[in-house]
Amino acid sequence: MLAPETEYIDVERVATTPEGFFESITQASRCQAPALPPGQDDTRSARAAFDRVCNFLKHARTPSSTSVTFLLDDALEIRTFESFPGLRGALRELWRTLCDSPNRFVLTTRFSTRTRRLFRDAPERFEFVHLPPLTPSEATATLARVDIGDTEDERLELARIIHALSDGRPLYLRLLAEATAAMGGGDPVSALAAQLAPGAPLSVACRFCYELRLHRARGYGALKAILQVLSKEEPLTLTEVAHRLHRTPGSTKDYLSWLEDVDLLIVRQKRYSFADPVLRLWVRLHGQATPPGDEELAREVQEYAVNRFPYMEPAMATSEPSVAGADAEERSRAWGMIEID
Repeated sequence: MLAPETEYIDVERVATTPEGFFESITQASRCQAPALPPGQDDTRSARAAFDRVCNFLKHARTPSSTSVTFLLDDALEIRTFESFPGLRGALRELWRTLCDSPNRFVLTTRFSTRTRRLFRDAPERFEFVHLPPLTPSEATATLARVDIGDTEDERLELARIIHALSDGRPLYLRLLAEATAAMGGGDPVSALAAQLAPGAPLSVACRFCYELRLHRARGYGALKAILQVLSKEEPLTLTEVAHRLHRTPGSTKDYLSWLEDVDLLIVRQKRYSFADPVLRLWVRLHGQATPPGDEELAREVQEYAVNRFPYMEPAMATSEPSVAGADAEERSRAWGMIEID
């Protein structure tokens, strides 16, 4: 239950047209809409409707005439409006509204690179709160609720392995831990192979992340090609990527910057690689004409596991192909936050 002075807006859910967005947020709001400045009573154009959105966020008040705290979930989806006439700078206009408003705002977004770029000139009232992957100790505490391991030492070791395989990412970690428990609780590597099969929960989560971020970028087909290149070999320089893509360095640089903008890639010392190692493995397995078979899943996951956990002997990282196959057969039968105060 939100406090009376707090308004929650799921921007991604209702960012359709500026007119529809304004209607959605005002109809659901408990606060008082401000009076319109002269000349803003026309809502028949996208430009006029967006001006009313900014005016509402900037000047809205509670029934007791106090300031409002807006929780804007997936706030950067305002960028949707930049395709409408006269709104090419909609995201920047929202930024100015937040800077000038006496109201308070908490924004969430999946896109940390894009957010840092947008707020690079922001005043000190903006505070960035990053949500990094879980640490090994946090992962161990989280997995205490999952029935894996027979002894405390075994549970700690399994938690370390699951943390390394999932890169500490909460959703991956939970799905992998639950799959490990369902398979008897002792073999996270085999569980990962089964979870990366087509239609498995972790595979579906990777596909969602992959498609969502690509659709928020530009150059969809070329970007997929770059991700496939890097799924096979990383890190690579701009020149190396351009050579493998058979494109000019200039166009390739644009493609790489678009992938960075949606946090699919990171660059260190001018060499590009995936930001998410689990997603890289998924692209490597699923970025081909046919779905991966059991043997390919086992082989690729074994190699990934050894790279993530170098001390593991190959025998420890071997996934039985039949496990992934049985799991697939069974299936066939059956929040970077920005706080502004």
